[in-house]
Amino acid sequence: MSVSIEFSQRLQQLPPYLFVEIDAAKRKAKAEGRDIIDLGIGDPDTPTPAHIIAAMQTAVQDAANHHYALDAGLPSLRETIARWFQGRFHLELDPVSEIYPLIGSKEGLAHLPLGLINPKDKVVLTEPCYPAYRASVIFAGGKITHIPLKENHGFLPDLKKLENVKDAKLMFINYPNNPTAATASREFYTQLVALARDKGILLVSDMAYSEIYYDEQKPPSLLEIEGAKDIAIEFHSLSKTYNMTGWRIGWACGNPKMIQALAKVKSNFDSGIFQAVQLAGIAALNTPREEIGDLRRMYEERRDTLINGLRNFGWKIPSPQASFYVWARTPKKFKGSMEAAKAFLDQADIIITPGVGFGPSGEGFVRMTLTVPKPRLIEATERIGKIL
Repeated sequence: MSVSIEFSQRLQQLPPYLFVEIDAAKRKAKAEGRDIIDLGIGDPDTPTPAHIIAAMQTAVQDAANHHYALDAGLPSLRETIARWFQGRFHLELDPVSEIYPLIGSKEGLAHLPLGLINPKDKVVLTEPCYPAYRASVIFAGGKITHIPLKENHGFLPDLKKLENVKDAKLMFINYPNNPTAATASREFYTQLVALARDKGILLVSDMAYSEIYYDEQKPPSLLEIEGAKDIAIEFHSLSKTYNMTGWRIGWACGNPKMIQALAKVKSNFDSGIFQAVQLAGIAALNTPREEIGDLRRMYEERRDTLINGLRNFGWKIPSPQASFYVWARTPKKFKGSMEAAKAFLDQADIIITPGVGFGPSGEGFVRMTLTVPKPRLIEATERIGKIL
């Protein structure tokens, strides 16, 4: 007797995961022997710094690190995070109650709604947005309300629209923003915190790109705002800052009760971060800040190479303020972002991300990454120029 196996309703609600589809297209094109320039997925192309690798190698050799890790992470890791945060944002965090290490910030963002919302609770998402936010709310049974991010508003949510949202439990924000590369000011955060406190909305801030910024304009943390820790949790990642995307290590920090909710969910799903990776994370967070400055300057040079090259072909693109993404209006010759992405792949062997994949407000835009070497970016601009 054959058995019918069906996906759960929550899985059926999910749209196709954008980056899996992009990766499949890339693999197919490479299998055909084509010279693909991948400006699609934001994965740093330069290696993890040698001192982090050395710390990992030493830690792996120590049998004491081969056992289950503590769910809350090594005390030394949480203390190192607290020192790093104090040095970067001039804000003191309690390593015990206000910091919780994660197997990459993505999994923490995915698990948090399970601890804070009930089925049918309303969650506010700005869009376009990182697709994982949407999935995390669907898995928790929440109902999504969107606030669009518009270019004429600096890709910041219009807080007047938030004022009109009734009975929201949670709101996700992400600055520096993926995909738009926009940043948020202290003034904006001050208004947001005041409004969220007034309406009883908990804030979830994703700050994975906090250290990839340009022109010495350091993005502030939401938690710097007075009263933010009463209602907010913030997620940080070592992935982009230290070229550690595959290592899977990050942390959440902020309101202790929200941290407790996340910790309780995670204690039922995983057994903590491999301890050797935690020790490598400590080495990463102790990296001299000037080395991160070198990384920023590399991305800044790449940014200028790509944008100036494309401007020479008439594609007018504003310079991003932060992150390693370029968010650009779709060239007028294409009917939409999907058509542009297909043309770039078919006619120029270049992978870009269609803006509509991040939400309806992303239509009319495409996203390109700066995670390829400068010579390949120059070649990419030449290929793009031929189809423009």
